[in-house]
Amino acid sequence: MMAEHYPTIPQCAAVATALKVLLWPSYRSTDFEVHRNWLAITNSLPLKEWYYEKTSEWTLDYPPFFAYFEWLLSRGAQYADNGMLAVKDLNYASWETVYYQRATVILTELVLVYALYLYAQSSPPGTKRQSHAAAISILLSPGLLIIDHIHFQYNGFLYGILILSIVLARKSSGLLASGIVFAALLCFKHIYLYLAPAYFVYLLRTYCLGPRSIFHIQFLNCIKLGLSIIVVAGLAFGPFVYYEQIPQVLERLFPFSRGLCHAYWAPNVWAMYSFTDRVLIYAAPYLKLPVDASAVQSVTRGLVGDTSFAVLPNITPRATFILTLGTQIPALIKLFLRPNWYNFVATTTLCAYASFLFGWHVHEKAILLVIIPFSLIALKDRRHLGAFRPLAVAGHVSLFPLLFTTPEFPVKVAYTIFWLIGFLLAFDRLAPASPNPRYFLFDRFSLLYIAIAIPLIAYCSLGHSLVFGAKYEFLPLMFISSYSAVGVVASWVGFLVVFFTS
Repeated sequence: MMAEHYPTIPQCAAVATALKVLLWPSYRSTDFEVHRNWLAITNSLPLKEWYYEKTSEWTLDYPPFFAYFEWLLSRGAQYADNGMLAVKDLNYASWETVYYQRATVILTELVLVYALYLYAQSSPPGTKRQSHAAAISILLSPGLLIIDHIHFQYNGFLYGILILSIVLARKSSGLLASGIVFAALLCFKHIYLYLAPAYFVYLLRTYCLGPRSIFHIQFLNCIKLGLSIIVVAGLAFGPFVYYEQIPQVLERLFPFSRGLCHAYWAPNVWAMYSFTDRVLIYAAPYLKLPVDASAVQSVTRGLVGDTSFAVLPNITPRATFILTLGTQIPALIKLFLRPNWYNFVATTTLCAYASFLFGWHVHEKAILLVIIPFSLIALKDRRHLGAFRPLAVAGHVSLFPLLFTTPEFPVKVAYTIFWLIGFLLAFDRLAPASPNPRYFLFDRFSLLYIAIAIPLIAYCSLGHSLVFGAKYEFLPLMFISSYSAVGVVASWVGFLVVFFTS
């Protein structure tokens, strides 16, 4: 089947938009009020008060470009319902407000549609079908549907900018533009700093240094890239430098007072660490281990800023930083030595893995930071697909607790299962054979892991309440986090093997 026989990216976007419009009345998280409040702050207050305003607990804590983005959206909001722009009207949610904010998510997601179209168009002739399938899988991602169009955020718009910067880096003529676009992305949302080491190494090696020798410095390119980044940063932070507010802005952007784990554990190493601590609490009397009684309830209370462990040693922000950077360095070294586009995307993915698995106060939504760049190369061959499968399952299952209301249950489960079945089967058919040997044990682990997902979802969504009622409410969340963490870690290990043996 030729690529042109598949639905086109615009056609898929149109169908997806129809479904997203139908979901407008669905559940909204506190993030809806967060963004409504930011509309009000940027519209009603002078710029010098944006990062000081704290009438609502949902204070502005994104970089300046996103604040300007909210200001731009507020220009249209006043015509939909001016009531949403009052800072003191907390939790304001008229139907005009809901529909306006939902519509802005869909409209700004056109950036993602455009970036994916460029990605598919710019792929080499022999990989057109694989690139087209990968692009549609991202466009129809259940993760973006759950987080943006039900839970409520603007990730589609931001990931569109990320993919655009990755696509621009595919050709030498687009390297400068790639760096500029990524610098702008950092000024929209600082979580993408986790990917910055890959961009730094790739642009240094391919744009700032000579192609034949690392000792040949291309000074003009260095100046152009450096000045471009300074201009972008100046546009974003310049007004706050003028008002001498940079310390206040940075304090909002990097609130290290938050604990190691989010209220709902992200499926990373610290979820496994927390689960182990829970088990050791019960095993401590038999193993004669000391238990910190004050910390027994810490990681199950769902509070922010109070994570401590009863048996295992506590983790510091410095330790997470060292682990994150340490696990990124091997891939960065390979990228420096072999600076091609595939290694760049792979290293970007591995930087995202490291930050998600070992970072401080990681949100479960950040799993998309791994899934989306990995999707761009998941169909390189069957070994890559083997590492991608458990990530796709674990990453999307881990998002289910975001939607805990009954009406959305069949939507999130049915859509995710259809997406997983449809795209994993399509990927399995499209992925070419690998010239390197595959690992029997890892392939069998993937099949077993995916099979466990269905009974786990059934128990956590329905079975637990039937058996225990309102008791042990933390158990389903702990099971999903721990199960998903195993899948993400296994996928990371599998991809490391693939990357370093390719």
